[in-house]
Amino acid sequence: MSRPLVPSRSHLNSVFIVFRPCRRLLSSRNTQRHRPTSQTLQTVVQPLIQKRFKYRTVEEAKSRYRSGPFSWKAGLLFVLTGAGLLWYFEREKQRMQRKRIADSTKGVGRPKVGGPFELIDQNGNKVTQDDLKGRYSLVYFGFTHCPDICPDELDKMARMFDLVEAERPDGLLPIFVTCDPARDTPAVLKDYLREFHPRFIGLTGTYDQIKSMCKAYRVYFSTPSQVKPGQDYLVDHSIYFYLMDPDGDFVEALGREHSPEKAAKVILDHMRDWKGQWRKG
Repeated sequence: MSRPLVPSRSHLNSVFIVFRPCRRLLSSRNTQRHRPTSQTLQTVVQPLIQKRFKYRTVEEAKSRYRSGPFSWKAGLLFVLTGAGLLWYFEREKQRMQRKRIADSTKGVGRPKVGGPFELIDQNGNKVTQDDLKGRYSLVYFGFTHCPDICPDELDKMARMFDLVEAERPDGLLPIFVTCDPARDTPAVLKDYLREFHPRFIGLTGTYDQIKSMCKAYRVYFSTPSQVKPGQDYLVDHSIYFYLMDPDGDFVEALGREHSPEKAAKVILDHMRDWKGQWRKG
């Protein structure tokens, strides 16, 4: 009976000896191909990063990557640009609003408020509407025997004038027009206005002249009828400051809701918008 063929131990050992060097050779080659040393990474990867991003170290590149394309300088520039644009558009909006106010008060060919007049000042000199041209005018109607309202408003007018004068010298004329010409003579106006401001200009005239100017400026005033000579009385009148531009056109009415500072700002804003001629001296 025949025995199965079984390779001998010596034969198997010879086969393993043949394949063992091949396995060692393959493992050593794979290790060198897929496991680069740290020195190789530094010499290959780092120059590529420095060449692309121009950073000195890998840490700088990582820091730049974390912060992204924006920096605090870019953020500051963005905020400043936005604030500048907001300020510009807000300023233009206010300027256009002032222009609409000024244009809305002008009629076709003639102003709705204001017009020709001929009166005399506290020194007895004749004053007409042409004498007010070339500057802004702030016109207030009242009377010297007013117990409280007129003195308060004239104090306010003096403060407004000083604020405007400090920034735009000789650009505003403060005008006080009496609604009581029977008692407010030039001499009375001169003594009265001296208490409030030396630059105030007081205007008076006949009753018909005052009535005509009040009508042109849309000013309401009323004196009691049947007043006896020497009798004290009060005059009811409108309480507004009328701002007129250098062409003699009405710009805006400033009421009791305007503080001196707020009213002065309104006047100065209109002055900055003015593009016409100014009177010198």
